[in-house]
Amino acid sequence: MKNYFAHCVDVEELYQKTVSSVCEKHGLTYMEFTILLFLANNPQYDTAAQIVKYRHLSKSHVSVSIRSLEERSLISGEHRGTNHRTVHLIVSDKADNIIADGRTAQTKFCEIIFSGFSKEEIADMQTFTDRINRNIKEYTGDVYSGK
Repeated sequence: MKNYFAHCVDVEELYQKTVSSVCEKHGLTYMEFTILLFLANNPQYDTAAQIVKYRHLSKSHVSVSIRSLEERSLISGEHRGTNHRTVHLIVSDKADNIIADGRTAQTKFCEIIFSGFSKEEIADMQTFTDRINRNIKEYTGDVYSGK
């Protein structure tokens, strides 16, 4: 486990390389792509604060990228109910092709990192990851939202 953090950097670099062609094709920055795909893949997390929290991104980068995505009409924001402080972000239909291309790239990324693993090994890794996340959430007092 002593090389875990180096491993995380390698995973992030591979992911960036895998999705870079989608970013180039659609004229997106990596941060814009990350936010757009996060919103598309995690509709339960639809605020800037949630993007910052769950993707571990800086507030300023998220803010700038959201503004850019809104200017391109790829996302929009709305207030819900009487809460006029929180803006909920909605992915527009205009982003459908980008999301499809992004998900294809994400699938390719998973094929690369899980190459040579059996379905059972992948399932075991998911179980271990869920246990690690549960341990972390219990220690920090956060609510565990895994399976």
